[in-house]
Amino acid sequence: MALSKKMLMTGEQNLQTTRTHVKALIVPFLVLLVLSFGAAFLYAQVGDDADGWVGWAIVAAALVLFAWFVFRPFLVWYLWTYTLTNRRIVEKKGVLTRTGRVIPLSRINDVSYEKNLNDRILGSGTLIIHNASDEEGLLLDDIPKVEQFHRAISDLVFEAHRSDD
Repeated sequence: MALSKKMLMTGEQNLQTTRTHVKALIVPFLVLLVLSFGAAFLYAQVGDDADGWVGWAIVAAALVLFAWFVFRPFLVWYLWTYTLTNRRIVEKKGVLTRTGRVIPLSRINDVSYEKNLNDRILGSGTLIIHNASDEEGLLLDDIPKVEQFHRAISDLVFEAHRSDD
């Protein structure tokens, strides 16, 4: 989900778009499995008793739990993106209320990354971007292939600072 053309400035190009690592969906996937097997087991145990309303209650409860513990986390993961253009970094997030943060590359002072053991195994990491403002730096958690994203940002930041001189 790169930035749409209407969001791009004149001469700006989308270079890379990413979202958090898919490991964020492991727990919702496990909940989906437990919920599916649990609901199917309960539905089979109830059978045709009580005129079928108990079965429908089980299905309704399973759907509500699915929506809250599986579908909602998936939407949050899917709609939270980080886009790198040749001029800025854009963070967009939110399901019903969309928010965003933009950091021009020329304002970035420091780019670093951290990888713990789990991140090293799964190929992800946390990217930390500090800019020349009073605001807290941008923390991009669980970025897949964080070294490549770090390298791309660093190259663009060096170019932006060279062109300012």
